[in-house]
Amino acid sequence: MAEYLASIFGTEKDKVNCSFYFKIGACRHGDRCSRLHNKPTFSQEVFTELQEKYGEIEEMNVCDNLGDHLVGNVYVKFRREEDAERAVAELNNRWFNGQAVHAELSPVTDFRESCCRQYEMGECTRGGFCNFMHLRPISRNLRRQLYGRRPRRRSPPRSHMGHHPRERHRRHFPDHRHGRF
Repeated sequence: MAEYLASIFGTEKDKVNCSFYFKIGACRHGDRCSRLHNKPTFSQEVFTELQEKYGEIEEMNVCDNLGDHLVGNVYVKFRREEDAERAVAELNNRWFNGQAVHAELSPVTDFRESCCRQYEMGECTRGGFCNFMHLRPISRNLRRQLYGRRPRRRSPPRSHMGHHPRERHRRHFPDHRHGRF
């Protein structure tokens, strides 16, 4: 039975999921459609698009802060520097959620020091206006789906930092918190 359901998923025979939305990402019935519109999460959508267009992604961080300098920031670490450079060049001509995308290369290769330790422990008293990054978590299943079964890379110790610049760019999405999460 599961094999049959998998074979008809997203087709017109699928009585649960909307085949039109599955094929083209839109449906004339909108929210009134009797079938489900399976929308990818923001993280999944951005990760998939960037990896397909520009190259392998080692890490992606989505900020959940509200301060002007961090709101909507997405940090993507590509495996190859050339991929990051091409992504920055092309993304600066794009729009997202009605706002121009501002992408730039970043010299930071290890964001562990940029992340709010109190937030990670559920204790940050500064809330969304904290000057350290509050990373939007992604589920274990989504992490496995996006990154595969490869182990998470650990950054080199701080003493080795700065000797080998890594490729990273920052993609800025104003008001991403109102997007499809």
